[in-house]
Amino acid sequence: MSGGYYKVQLTKVIKNIEIEYIDGTKNIDIKNISYDSRQIKENGLFIAIDGFKTDGHEYINEAISNGALVIIIENDIENYFDDIVYVKVKDSREAMAYISAEFYEYPQKDLKLIGVTGTNGKTTTTNLIKSILENKGYKTGLIGTIGNYINKEELDSSRTTPNSLELNKLFYQMKNKGIEYVVMEVSSHAIDLKRIFNLEFDVAVFTNISQDHLDYHKTLENYINVKSKLFTQVKENGYSIINIDDNFSNKIIESTKSNVVTYSLNKKSDFQAKNINLKTSGVSFKLNNFEKIINLNITGKFNIYNALAAIAVASVLKIDYNTIKEGLEKVEGISGRFELIKESQNYTVIVDYAHTADGMKNVLKTIKELAENDIIIVFGCGGDRDKEKRPEMGKIATEYGDFVFITTDNPRSEKPESIINDIEKGLEKNKEKYRIIVERKKAIYKAIEMANKNDIVVIFGKGHETYQVFKNKTIHFDDREVAREAIRSKKERI
Repeated sequence: MSGGYYKVQLTKVIKNIEIEYIDGTKNIDIKNISYDSRQIKENGLFIAIDGFKTDGHEYINEAISNGALVIIIENDIENYFDDIVYVKVKDSREAMAYISAEFYEYPQKDLKLIGVTGTNGKTTTTNLIKSILENKGYKTGLIGTIGNYINKEELDSSRTTPNSLELNKLFYQMKNKGIEYVVMEVSSHAIDLKRIFNLEFDVAVFTNISQDHLDYHKTLENYINVKSKLFTQVKENGYSIINIDDNFSNKIIESTKSNVVTYSLNKKSDFQAKNINLKTSGVSFKLNNFEKIINLNITGKFNIYNALAAIAVASVLKIDYNTIKEGLEKVEGISGRFELIKESQNYTVIVDYAHTADGMKNVLKTIKELAENDIIIVFGCGGDRDKEKRPEMGKIATEYGDFVFITTDNPRSEKPESIINDIEKGLEKNKEKYRIIVERKKAIYKAIEMANKNDIVVIFGKGHETYQVFKNKTIHFDDREVAREAIRSKKERI
């Protein structure tokens, strides 16, 4: 194996970064790089990043004791050691993108990148695209919320979009395993925090925008502006795939110099769905420019949008329609996305990741169309996140649901009762339609206990997650496991 896993000259890895000054010799071989001082080894390069919670400059001495010979800094520091090289840069995050790309021999050059951004639908859309590409025979990598994959091999993942160092390492692994296409979710945080800095995309997809992450972005305008930056990184001969039913689609279209391809349900577009037929088990539709019906094994109008995005991507990559149709229909479901929990019960239980007002509304609109009887909802809101969406989510839940159990999600450092109080502000006119049960497991059990024949129980917020985050601890918690336990427990009592 060549390149990054052995050694690279310091002069090579820093050649493209904007340097303010260098203190020390550049004639050094670098064997490893990290922004985490604990991961530094002999002949290491440590990148000090001034972050939100911690400042990497405080861990420089630890990095040096672990073997760092080179320190990248963006702030002045008090103590300098004679045998250490210090490189001061304007922006450590940008520097990390260039350094890691050089260290891993610019692996992106051998890959075709497809990025998907939007408030909702990223995970489903990327998985649908991956299925089509694999059905065509392409070796495909996936980077996203549920996990990172090299073909069928699952790798560890801790965030929707890894930072530039982790991305370049992933790309390096993918390149060495013969991957041709990489499909990746691109979050607004990833764009703003320069995790995808210096990457060029062959195709980018815009799904939608609704209120989310305003704890970070502060205003919806800022959020939209950040999302649009992805489309400035699409190659001029590449493609931007845009949902023109979204109110902010024009802003995205204006931001790109690439070819624009549109999709929709309502407006006239390049790829528009017709003859829609919804069922609990799936949805079928036809396209404006193809005759054959597509039968998805996932349901909801929102998933038609996701399928249209995937169809548009595959089409610009010159994949034939029959291969596209087969690839879509092979997807049996997406973990934690409108996931049906089946234990031979006579009522329906659905686990869904929706954790925004818009995401919840989209799912509930579909459920309302399918419901034969009552809709029972379990949900909470995450702590240390956008507080403005909490009352709106409460309002939507009681508008669409016949009964609502308000509970915890991931409270993080906030008190669960404080989060629930915010949700309640949207429920003032519907006091009789909800009950507060702080412990999430008890809330799920109570909802399932309440369910009668042909009712639908929908559990929102955590989806595929297998943990629950509190102020001082993280515990194992899986909505799907708990729902199954509750259904079985109910059967035993009957």
